[in-house]
Amino acid sequence: MRFSHWIDGAPRQPAGDRWLDVFDPASAKPFAEVGRGDATDVDAAIDAASRAFPGWSSLPNADRARWMEKLADAVEARLDEFAHAESRDGGKPIKLAREVEIPRAISNLRFFAHAATQFASESHHGQAGLNYTLRQPLGVVATISPWNLPLYLLTWKIAPALAAGNTVVAKPSEVTPHTATMLAELAAEVGFPKGVLNLVHGLGPEVGEPLIQHPAVKAVSFTGSTAVGRRIAGIAAPLLKKVSLELGGKNPTLVFADSDWKDNLDTIVRSAFQNSGQICLCGSRILVERSIYTAFREALVERAMGLKVGDPIDEDNHLGPLVSQAHFDKVVAAIARARDEGGHVWCGGQALDRPGWFVAPAVIDGLGPECASNREEIFGPVATLQPFDTDDEALALANAGDYGLAASVWTRDLDRAHRLAAELHAGMVWINTWLMRDLRTPFGGMGQSGLGREGGMEAMRFFTEARNVGIALGR
Repeated sequence: MRFSHWIDGAPRQPAGDRWLDVFDPASAKPFAEVGRGDATDVDAAIDAASRAFPGWSSLPNADRARWMEKLADAVEARLDEFAHAESRDGGKPIKLAREVEIPRAISNLRFFAHAATQFASESHHGQAGLNYTLRQPLGVVATISPWNLPLYLLTWKIAPALAAGNTVVAKPSEVTPHTATMLAELAAEVGFPKGVLNLVHGLGPEVGEPLIQHPAVKAVSFTGSTAVGRRIAGIAAPLLKKVSLELGGKNPTLVFADSDWKDNLDTIVRSAFQNSGQICLCGSRILVERSIYTAFREALVERAMGLKVGDPIDEDNHLGPLVSQAHFDKVVAAIARARDEGGHVWCGGQALDRPGWFVAPAVIDGLGPECASNREEIFGPVATLQPFDTDDEALALANAGDYGLAASVWTRDLDRAHRLAAELHAGMVWINTWLMRDLRTPFGGMGQSGLGREGGMEAMRFFTEARNVGIALGR
C-alpha cells in the first residue's frame, strides 16, 4: 500500500520517487509507504492551488458550503472504513476513532460549511460616516497537522480555510498519513473542484519549510510541538505571514474535597489517559486537596491499573500503543527521569512484553512543581499527582509552568470555580467536566501553548483579511 500526494485533484508520485515506511504501532512493523515529498512537490501543489483560487473564492458562499457538505456526507458513508484506517495507522482504540474522532471530523466539515453562509462582516454608522468591513479570503494557505488526531485536526484546519474561500495545501503527519490520503481521494471522487484541496506528504524540513517559505502562501496553521512551532514562527515572522500555532500543554486538573470526584472519576481518568495520553488537552498534572489526597490516589491507581491496554482494533481495550518507536523511547525515558527525580511510581510505566509500542499507564507522585516531570509535556499514559491545602496554593501549582492550554476544575463551590477560571493561566477552562467542546468557541492557549485561536468565527477571521471601506455621508 502506498500513500501518494494529491495535487490538482489527482494522485501524484513524489518527485524523487522517494518513500517513507508507515508503521502499525500495534506490531511495530511497516504496513505501507508514504511519499517523501520535497520542494518540487510543494511548488506543484501551490501552483494548482493558485490556479484554483479565483474560481473557488468567487463562488457564492452557499456553493462552497454545498461542496463541503458533499464531502462530509461522503466521509460519513465510509465512517467505519475511516475509523479502521485511523486505528491501524495511529494505534488509536477503534471505539475512540469510530465514536468520537471520525464523527468530529465530519462535524468540522459541516460546521464550517454552515459558517460559510453565516460569516458576517461589521458595519459602523454615526461616528464618522458609514464604515463597513470586507472579510476576504487570503489566497493559498498552508495547514500542517499532527499525528495524534489525524483526520480530526486536518479537517479542523482545512474546513474554515475552504469555507472562507481559500485554497489549501495540506501537509499531514508522515507518521499517520492514511486518513488524510483517503479524504483527498474522496474529495476527487465526489468531484471537488480541482486544485482547491491539495495534499503533500513528507518530512517537516523537506515539505513543511518550503511550504511556509513559499511567497504564494499567505498563512500557516500549525498544530504540533512547541519546538516545531518556534521554528515555524522564526521562518514566517520575517516574511510577515499570518501564523496560527496550536502547541503543547501540561494541563492541570484541580480536584477539591467538596467535588463529586468519586462520581466523576471515570472522566478524570479519561482526561489523563485517553488515546494513551497522546492528546494536547489531557489533564495529566492532577492537583488534589490534601484532605482527600490519599483516597483519591488509591482510587486513581486502581482505575489506571484496570485500564485494558492492547490491540487497538479490539473493542474491549481502553488504550492502544504509542504511535512510533521514537515517541515510545521518549515516553519511557520520561518515566525513568521521573524516578531519577525522586518520584514514586504507584503503577505502570513499564513497556508491555509484546510486539508494538505499548506502555502501561503510570501514576506518579512525590515530585514538586519545579521537576521536569511536572513541567514538560510527556504526551504519554503518565499522570502526576501533587497535593495542595488552599485555593491559593492550588492556583500557584496550576500556574507553575510555561504552558497555558487548558485546565479543569472540580468543585461544587461556584464562587471558587468562577474565580479560578478567571485566574488560571489557560486558554480554556472546564468546570466539572473535561473536553467539552462547542465548535463555536475559541480554541487555543497562551505561553508555550501557542499563538492565536482556532474554532468558530475565530478560525474564519484568521483565514480572511479585513478591509475597511469608509464612505463620507452628507450632513
